[in-house]
Amino acid sequence: MQATDEHKLAELGYRQDLKRDWSMLHNFGVSFSIISVITGLTTLFQYGLNTGGPGVMSVGWIIVSFFTMFVGLGMAEIVSAIPTSGGPYFWAAILAPQHVSAFASWVTGWFNLLGQVAVTTGITFGLANLISTTATVGTRYAPTAGKTLGIFAALLWSHAVVNSFGVHLLRYLNNTSIIMHSVGISCFCIAVLAKAPNHQSAKFVFATFYDGTGVIGDGWSVRASPAYVAACGVLMSQYTITGFDASAHLSEETRNAQWSAPLGVLMSIGVSAVFGFFVILSLLFSIQDFDATVASDFEQPVVQILIDIFGNAGAIALMTLIMFCVYHCGLFSMTSNSRMMFGFARDGGLPRFFDKVDERYRAPIRTIWLGAFLSFLLAVPSLGSTVAFSAATSIATIGLYVSYGLPILIGLIWPRNFNKGPFNLRFASRVIALVAVLWIGFITIIFCLPTENPVNSQTLNYTPVAVGIVTLWAFGSWFLWARRWFTGPVRQIQAERLGIDLEEPGALEKAEVDGKLGNDVDIKIK
Repeated sequence: MQATDEHKLAELGYRQDLKRDWSMLHNFGVSFSIISVITGLTTLFQYGLNTGGPGVMSVGWIIVSFFTMFVGLGMAEIVSAIPTSGGPYFWAAILAPQHVSAFASWVTGWFNLLGQVAVTTGITFGLANLISTTATVGTRYAPTAGKTLGIFAALLWSHAVVNSFGVHLLRYLNNTSIIMHSVGISCFCIAVLAKAPNHQSAKFVFATFYDGTGVIGDGWSVRASPAYVAACGVLMSQYTITGFDASAHLSEETRNAQWSAPLGVLMSIGVSAVFGFFVILSLLFSIQDFDATVASDFEQPVVQILIDIFGNAGAIALMTLIMFCVYHCGLFSMTSNSRMMFGFARDGGLPRFFDKVDERYRAPIRTIWLGAFLSFLLAVPSLGSTVAFSAATSIATIGLYVSYGLPILIGLIWPRNFNKGPFNLRFASRVIALVAVLWIGFITIIFCLPTENPVNSQTLNYTPVAVGIVTLWAFGSWFLWARRWFTGPVRQIQAERLGIDLEEPGALEKAEVDGKLGNDVDIKIK
């Protein structure tokens, strides 16, 4: 099996640099841990209650899960054919015609990088907020934006250290994470439902609409419409079910990758959809006083729900369980984004300084710390913005899903370039791809819209700014200079056979300019 995996990787033009010892369960576990339904739902629960309320949260979860499975199916079919750590940007290059292959790879890679960095920011900054909020229960601790940013920096540092020097521990931490996210969260939900003195009605959970988007005066349901608020409200669900591309980024470290990686993608979405719905229902049914929960002094409805049910001590204990899960989510998010950036650097999308794997630890240490640094920068606006966290989650969602959708769209437009792997959707492939692309287009638009009224410097959704900067960079840099030298994914094995010294600075770039390394897609995938 190992020889088969390495042979397939060699067909795609790469040697086996990373250690391949992950099973399908481990591959699934990383995506499941990054999706981490308890992370997205807990950190965005207040956003969900204020932007549509219980009805949008519960029904929205079902709708989002349904359409996300189409995206997952499209991605699974592609990763089965092209199992490399680069993921979406590599797929785009393989599937696009030769004359646009490099351009498609360049744009997809930068959107994926944006999403990867932003999702690490959203997860870990959300954990910092949970720590700050939980620390106020029964104490005089007063959280500030500066303190929360400091906690966030410390968490990023710990994630980077473990990813850099504890690669051998990641598999074991992954097993722990799977148990905590499945058994632990199941026990959490059962305890909440069993202990709650009173339960809300099904009508409350599935049909209650609430608009808390008006900071001063009317909310967006009045200024625009209830449908506007409901559409914006699905951010909680869509952000939660992101990160399943981790199964693709870890495919070079997974045994029998052509089956394990696509199944890891689909299992992580399906299992997360079921667990997430269970978590949402347990919390919504157990709200004791809706108005008091929304207006809680803790500014974190989940903490208020737990205090109303278990008291201070019990709430702290259960929040510790949640924070333990969120920590693992952030840890493996950094694992995933470092692999993506390693692959992108290996193919020339980032400076080649970042394409090194440490010989002792067998980890891409340079991209791990690059990811930590960029994630920190993205959180700095939190010092002066009340919507920084929700903006970071919007950026993550748009960046990731656009990078998921571009290869699917390319495969839809140019199906002749798509030589399917063992996971084959056959006659349903193009229909599924079309639905996936339309859904991604829809969420990309609505998550750029303002979610608090009135719009000012404090409530501005800066998602369009961040996405716009990356879009301008990706397209501008391509037409100004990158198109002169970036030829798409570089084939290491072909380069070595041509006598190109990959360790020599600038050697690969010179070979690309001289035309020694072509962009012949037909050779890359057989």
